[in-house]
Parts: sequence; C-alpha cells; structure tokens
Amino acid sequence: MSREQDLDRIRHALEIAAEVLRGYSPELVDVRYKAANSPVTEADLAVNDLLRRELPRAGEGWLSEESPDDRARLDCRRVWIVDPLDGTREFLEGAPQWTISIGLAEDGEAVAGGIYNPTTDEMFLGARGVGVTLNVAPATVSTRADLAQAVVLANRWAVRRRADELAHQPFRVQIVNAMAYSLALIAIGRADALWSRSPKSEWDTAAGVALIEAAGGRATTFEGGPLRFNVWPPRAPGIIATNGQLHHAVQRFLAPEAERARR
Repeated sequence: MSREQDLDRIRHALEIAAEVLRGYSPELVDVRYKAANSPVTEADLAVNDLLRRELPRAGEGWLSEESPDDRARLDCRRVWIVDPLDGTREFLEGAPQWTISIGLAEDGEAVAGGIYNPTTDEMFLGARGVGVTLNVAPATVSTRADLAQAVVLANRWAVRRRADELAHQPFRVQIVNAMAYSLALIAIGRADALWSRSPKSEWDTAAGVALIEAAGGRATTFEGGPLRFNVWPPRAPGIIATNGQLHHAVQRFLAPEAERARR
C-alpha cells in the first residue's frame, strides 16, 4: 500500500470521526474520570469505536487511549495509533484546541499521520516521502534558526509551574494545551519547538511526530534518542520536537536540566 493510500484512509477516517463529534455538545455530553482525574466522554468512546472499525485491516494492529491494550499489536509491522479526542478537557471547556489524532507506525517508526481540529476546521495530513498539507495546501516547518526568535509551545500547567523561569527566556512562549495540536502547529511552521521531560504516551505523539518529520522537522526523546512506536509500554521518556534547525540549540538550552535528571 502506498503512502498516498495511507493518507486517503486517514483523511476519510478523520472526516467521518468529525461528523460523529458534531453530534455531541460539551455542555450535555456524559463524562467520567479515569486515573489522575483525566476525563473521558461518551464522544471519546464513540469516535474510538468508529475508528477501530474503520482503520485496521488484516494484519494491522491497534493502539488507542480509549481501548484496552492488546499486546498482539507488538507482532504487527503496521499499527494504527489513535487518540480519538486529544484535548478532552479543552473540548469540555469549549477551548478550540482539541483534535482527532491518527498516526500510523511501521516497523516502529511513525510514517504517516493526520490531525483534525473540527473547531477551526484545520486538517493536517502528512507522510514520509509525501510531505505535509494543511487543508490540502502544502505546508512545511519554519526556517527559524535562532532560539532567541523562536515561538515555543507549552501547556498551561507547565507555564504556571515555571512562570518565573519562562518569563526571563529570550524565546516567546505560546500556550497550547493539547499535545497533538501542538505538534501539528510545529509541522506547518506556525510554531518552532516544544519539549517536555515527562513521559508521553504514543497516542499523544505518533501522528504529530509523523507530521513533523514529513515536513522536514525533527522529534526525539528528551535525552535526544530516537522515538520508537508500537513498543511496550507505549510511552516515550519525554520529547523534544522542533523545526529541525533549532534542535541542537534546544538541546544545548536544556542540557543543564537533562544533566540534573540523570543524577
């Protein structure tokens, strides 16, 4: 199957998932809370069920935030890695940063992805060897090479926790809470970098990493190692994602924190 065919499958799945989500209102949707007070709604579950029916074909695996993890996926070369509603808190708050996120991993690498923000009607699609589009128009990472001029994305919790430190940095910090949407914005050049030392679930990053790398950017673990997908457990030890040109500058900036973490 070609990458263009993979992207056609992702595009179609995002479109029909968005139709399902349009039937739910944040004010009326049923919601419960998982571990760490993480919300999940009936909308998350409905989209999860739809995508599970729509995406995997014979021999392909499945990994989703809202499905029990079947380790049989570890024997599959191709695995769909999905967050049916990334940014559930934002969805419930009416903040326009939640997305549907679909990534495809092949032999442990994120090779194709699609992220759709129904509120803003932004569809990000991309695959290795094909490139990235935003609503069909070609897109790419920024060319910014000076960290002092960069737009760095961080979620509101990180900004609150490190407000004094971030206030004195040369780069500009922009708050975007949902990880998938943040990665998509880097892939199209609307932002330049993000990083986090905390573990990141594969469903939060697979689609966005595929987009960034397809657009010419770079994504690694916080320590600078390769990001691998369809592993057990399905988490990476932190992340650094940039337009590529800024990657080494970000790593130098983070070196003291990385050294403290190793002690």
